[in-house]
Amino acid sequence: MAPQHAKKPAPAAQRETRMSIIDSVRKSLVPIHPEGYVFVAGFAFAAFILNWLSPTLGWIGFIATAWCAYFFRDPPRVTPLRDGLVVSPADGVVSAVGFFLPPPELGLGSEPMQRVSVFMSVFDVHVNRAPITGRILKIAYKPGLFLNADLDKASEDNERSGMVIETPAGRFAVVQIAGLVARRIVGFVKEGEPISVGDRFGLIRFGSRVDVYMPAQARPMVAVGSRAIAGETILADLNAGVAALTFKMG
Repeated sequence: MAPQHAKKPAPAAQRETRMSIIDSVRKSLVPIHPEGYVFVAGFAFAAFILNWLSPTLGWIGFIATAWCAYFFRDPPRVTPLRDGLVVSPADGVVSAVGFFLPPPELGLGSEPMQRVSVFMSVFDVHVNRAPITGRILKIAYKPGLFLNADLDKASEDNERSGMVIETPAGRFAVVQIAGLVARRIVGFVKEGEPISVGDRFGLIRFGSRVDVYMPAQARPMVAVGSRAIAGETILADLNAGVAALTFKMG
């Protein structure tokens, strides 16, 4: 009996398979924020020059280009919308939780406010998002040093840009703090504009920290060492009726 040959898939089925693979690849790619286009292009140009000088240097340049594109990634986020929730403005590790004096240039008074700080390494997403819905009352920029952003004194000494958000529950502040290798804080919003929780409001280039100042009734929902995701992780709850959280390491 003559051997049976498997039927080849129809051309239409082959096209559908290829399109499915391409679609899967597209969905797995994270978009790059437009702020990063010029940097990625510069890294790529340098990589081609290095490759012309030496293939080894070229590979180093191409790896650096890939890292630059990775740094400026801007993934979509799913933001919780229940009233009273304060979400993280940044990706990173929670480095401080407690009461601290807000920066004087924000005009929030001389009394300590509840603060949660999120430290971003150079491997974290650096697009920052609004922690709560309200109106931008004030934006204040202050030049300064470039100390390690993980240090508490960086809140006072480092370059920073603060934004005050007015809400029915009180005034909140988000402060972008430059770090050791950060040299530019970029803002996307203006004073007087409305802003919704999870909206992109700025970006810090190459390693930094974001502080969130909240009214005293805000109940922190994270601890030092917790991992935060911008626009998704709940940092605090303004609902005083919710029991405090406890934490464990494991």
